[in-house]
Amino acid sequence: MKFKASEINEYWSEIYYHLHYAHTDKVTHQMIRILQHVEKGKEPGVGNIAEWMRLSPNTASEHVKRLIEKKYIEKKKHRDDERRTVLFLTKEGKEVLHRNSKLDEGKLSKILSNLNKEERDLVLSAFELLSKEAKQCTSFSK
Repeated sequence: MKFKASEINEYWSEIYYHLHYAHTDKVTHQMIRILQHVEKGKEPGVGNIAEWMRLSPNTASEHVKRLIEKKYIEKKKHRDDERRTVLFLTKEGKEVLHRNSKLDEGKLSKILSNLNKEERDLVLSAFELLSKEAKQCTSFSK
């Protein structure tokens, strides 16, 4: 069988379409991407976000300002370098990010309960492998 990335993309699209949480937050796709970078980046600052999203520092700063106003992220001084500012998710930010980037755990649990142990282990192993390899191919996660 020939490997096709488009097939994986199609399956992922179907999975997310059917299993995402109902969208109740007024957030943009760009806001969610910034929240993801704050969650997964290593001590991210505005400059990291600008570079990662290919935005000007001023534009990134405006996005961060809006997220701070919504109380989704906060700034703190770096513990070792007072000149640096690091961004952190607030409790509200973590909740918004979860609802807008993760699968609905209730729906997912229902599906997984219909699978036998071998099938559940296979799904978990496949996602674990994809996650590991995804982290290896992106420079911002290193």
